[in-house]
Amino acid sequence: MKAVVITEFGLPDVLKVQEKTIPIISSGEVLIRVMAAGVNRLDIYQRQGNYPAPQGVPRDIPGVEVAGVIEAMGDQVTQWKIGDKVCALVGGGGYADFVKVVAAHCLPVPDKFTFTEAASLPEGIFTVWSNVFMRGQLQEQENFLVHGGSSGIGITSIQLAKALGARVFATAGSQSKCAACESLGADLCVNYKEQDFEKSLASVGLDVILDMVGGDYFQKNINLLNPEGRLIYINAMQGRSVNLDILQVMRKRITISGSTLRSREDSYKTMLTSEIRRKVWPLLATGKFRAVVDRVFPMKQAAEAHRHMETSQHIGKIVLTN
Repeated sequence: MKAVVITEFGLPDVLKVQEKTIPIISSGEVLIRVMAAGVNRLDIYQRQGNYPAPQGVPRDIPGVEVAGVIEAMGDQVTQWKIGDKVCALVGGGGYADFVKVVAAHCLPVPDKFTFTEAASLPEGIFTVWSNVFMRGQLQEQENFLVHGGSSGIGITSIQLAKALGARVFATAGSQSKCAACESLGADLCVNYKEQDFEKSLASVGLDVILDMVGGDYFQKNINLLNPEGRLIYINAMQGRSVNLDILQVMRKRITISGSTLRSREDSYKTMLTSEIRRKVWPLLATGKFRAVVDRVFPMKQAAEAHRHMETSQHIGKIVLTN
């Protein structure tokens, strides 16, 4: 098969198309013929040498979300058949013609969704559901803030939180990005390049904040949270070391949490997949959640797709297609 390989750590040009062996599936796994693969920030970190893939998945082929057709099945796979259209969150290896995945980690491509649209779903939905709704326990009529509202995680957070009855706020770096966030359901999006989001949201009273920025956002988040508020981290792009006023956290009874999903055990991902199929997948049929794809590149242009992501000009997802 052909795959996009990290030939060495560095800039996007280190991504090269090479011939690789088709993965061999084991019991409980399926082989997916990849029709489309989502591009994510962690793919860039992996390419730079800052986010190694977990054990058991290709370390030189990036890509953690795919959509395609089941080509082969291992023993004990009963929920799928060859030819089924599926999308999945994978540990790595998605930038390729084929990828293997645990069968229980697959979801059906939603009705009326293209492969390109379906490939844009898993990373965002799995991350948001596990962090905002399971870990953060966001409830109907609570106030929710997501930083980076126009990112893949952001557009997913906004739509899911709104569909499930929360008031939604976001930050983004331009007026066009803020307009996109509000068109997806955000009650207010603050352009952080023009306004101090802490001052703009001071009167709101936030219950849950999803942050991927870190740095000086930390203290502002703490200041904005209501008593019993929940602050959830999934990245720290602007710095992971912060000062913490423990007494302020105690007074407000704030819960600070965070997680990484890629290296979690298969049993957790199986549980999460089942939960998402029951609680999120029905929303896709109602039109309350839609895929937002910024640009599509052929798989052989993965380097160009990475360069586009690194400009941070995109709104929504970047997708590679075979």
